[in-house]
Amino acid sequence: MQVPQSERLIAAFAGDAVCTQELDAASTLTLRGASAEDPSETLILSFIGSSGADLPAAFAAPSVRQVDAHCYQIDSSSRQWVIHARALYVHRDVHTAFFRALPPRPVPLGKRLFWRAVLALARRRSGLRLLSALRRR
Repeated sequence: MQVPQSERLIAAFAGDAVCTQELDAASTLTLRGASAEDPSETLILSFIGSSGADLPAAFAAPSVRQVDAHCYQIDSSSRQWVIHARALYVHRDVHTAFFRALPPRPVPLGKRLFWRAVLALARRRSGLRLLSALRRR
């Protein structure tokens, strides 16, 4: 099957994606799962003002394509669903990669010395009594 030139791939999921529908004033449809580009990233697609077919609670490795300005197609396994929505928001939860890139903050010297002293006092019975007395103050 040849894909028309007007369609463009918005997102692809690796594995299952959970589908939730909220029938509030905005009528929101949300797909959440691991990104096909980086499975450690969580990918969240929110269709605002959505209307379309009845959707299952989960999709097997779906991909989402934009067919028209407000028309999107979800492909999963051998089935396709067409969703009409006013807007589509794509969120990528990149906190794993973000914190992997940041070096851990070193513990300040004063705090290290304080906890060494507390643990050294806690090793002896007399030190425990002193810590208990200081705690009661």
